Amino acid sequence: MARSLNKVMIIGSLGRDPEMRYTPSGRPVTSFSVVTRRTWKSSSGERREEQEWFNVVAWGALAEICKSHLRKDQQVYIERRLQTRGWEDEEGKRHYRTEVVANEMIVLGDRCSAPIDFSQDEAEYDEEDYAF
Repeated sequence: MARSLNKVMIIGSLGRDPEMRYTPSGRPVTSFSVVTRRTWKSSSGERREEQEWFNVVAWGALAEICKSHLRKDQQVYIERRLQTRGWEDEEGKRHYRTEVVANEMIVLGDRCSAPIDFSQDEAEYDEEDYAF
């Protein structure tokens, strides 16, 4: 079997406060967005900036930690993997969303004198748990 890798590491700022929900089975899941910025100078010397937004999802204990420790505009390090999930709305239209499924989160920036590292072991979940 061929090897493969799906690993994402981002450092950015929260675009909104985290939102925590519970799956039908009672498992906590927290979602939030993180923005990264890249700056460069164009060939004419003009300064340019580009933003990239990431949807982040954390499960279980990490979901609870993210909800209690993170706030909008806070700088954070997130690590794990990308996942794209699909669903059908009431009108039968198919939608897709790509998310970073986090298993490590480190609080960075001015709101904390030293980085705080939160990580969680690989935890599997059932697809029906995702219907919240």
